[in-house]
Amino acid sequence: MSRLGRGAFIVFIVLRYGLDELVLSSFQKPWIRLLARILSVGRDLRSPRAVRLREALERLGPIFVKFGQVLSTRRDLLPLDIAEELAKLQDRVPPFSSDIAVDTIERAFHKPVDTIFESFERQPVASASIAQVHFATLRSKTGELREVAVKVLRPGMLPIIQKDLSLMRMMAGWVENLSADGKRLKPREVVAEFDKYLNDELDLVREASNAAQLRRNMDGLDLVLIPEMIWDYCHNEVLVMERMHGVPISHVDRLREAGVDIPKLARDGVTLFFTQVFRDGFFHADMHPGNIQVSLDPETFGRYISLDFGIVGTLTEYDKEYLAQNFTAFFRRDYKRVAELHIESGWVPPDTRVDELESAIRAVCEPYFDRPLKEISLGMVLMRLFQTSRRFQVEIQPQLVLLQKTLLNIEGLGRQLDPELDLWSTAKPFLEKWMLDQIGPKKLWEELKAQAPHYAKLLPQLPRLLHDYLKQPRQGDARQLDLLLAEQRRTNRLLQTLIYAGLGFVVSLLVLQVGMHLQLFI
Repeated sequence: MSRLGRGAFIVFIVLRYGLDELVLSSFQKPWIRLLARILSVGRDLRSPRAVRLREALERLGPIFVKFGQVLSTRRDLLPLDIAEELAKLQDRVPPFSSDIAVDTIERAFHKPVDTIFESFERQPVASASIAQVHFATLRSKTGELREVAVKVLRPGMLPIIQKDLSLMRMMAGWVENLSADGKRLKPREVVAEFDKYLNDELDLVREASNAAQLRRNMDGLDLVLIPEMIWDYCHNEVLVMERMHGVPISHVDRLREAGVDIPKLARDGVTLFFTQVFRDGFFHADMHPGNIQVSLDPETFGRYISLDFGIVGTLTEYDKEYLAQNFTAFFRRDYKRVAELHIESGWVPPDTRVDELESAIRAVCEPYFDRPLKEISLGMVLMRLFQTSRRFQVEIQPQLVLLQKTLLNIEGLGRQLDPELDLWSTAKPFLEKWMLDQIGPKKLWEELKAQAPHYAKLLPQLPRLLHDYLKQPRQGDARQLDLLLAEQRRTNRLLQTLIYAGLGFVVSLLVLQVGMHLQLFI
């Protein structure tokens, strides 16, 4: 009943705020539209449509607010009035009472807020869908005053999110059973991915650990600043961190007046994204403008400042290698290799013709090469690729949903910063270097070192295991011994072959790497 009640509430909000024309435009059944007209009699539609859409998303809760945040970065796909209004969802969601925030802090640390902090600003500086932030000062163990930001979770979030996710799971089941594309799109698995990340976001200790990991990963890159977590004051409902001073990245004119190199800032953003994805496999997955600032401090001038680490994405080594090969082949316009990779990975049926898939991918991607961001739309490219994928029965990969979302965020930011940015030429050298690192001798040596402890532990045990096996009473011992000796001889020959092949492989890699370096110089 709770799911039906929540579903009825969503329908009521859609009708109450006059969004039925947007939602029902794809339905061909006239009786559905007629029913919507009847149910929405008497509503007030005097507010602009953009305001009504924002207010409806706020009423529907955090999942829908996050949906609006993603949409706000797609100014090339949305009318200007809607994009501007949805941008308010990034850090201007109506705050909850500061008294509730104080009560939450005191309950978490079992102390009055005035004994925890030297000062605490009761007026929140930012309010989002999951939590809000207050500035404070904290006295360190050495007696020094330190400026901090205190993030407090909104009360009663878990039951609301669970209801929405339960409804989404039910709807995903309908889509999977009733839609022709349902099984290919894997809606249940996609919802399961969002379930995982949204529940993770409700645990602020997990967010603090995400921030600490990103801070270590980005150390030495000199492109981004990530706040230090104050671990003595981290709780699943309260998070205290270093206060960062920066200008919101959406204030481009202010940054330009301060002397920030805006085109370089856009290129650095692309480098950060690909570094986190392909080098680390651990990336900030909520990179809307409300979570990104730029430092104007002389010591860190022009660097990014990342905030809000509740949602991060992870990729396996297989995912990273597969994506890097796809991107590299794509940037080289090797559409045949892209098609082959889709077949090899099982993303398309094994009987798919390579030449047909290659031709379809070329038709989608070729018109967008060598163009700046202002002349292309990644959203349009993805839409056409989706149409192509339907034709070739491409299976959607749920583990890449966050990566797709983040890629759209990155493109939206790049479009705001530097419409002249050539996304392809900026990313191509990075990916080519990454691929070289993956197949070179350095990578082989790292793999050997990583596996060495395992084999060092296993090899001394082999004589004892062989002795125990031979002493076990069983029928046909002589026959078993003959088979074992034959197997040993075969293993010895195999080991010799592998050693010679390995040496040949290493030599080939060295020759290949030298050849690639010579090609780069040429």
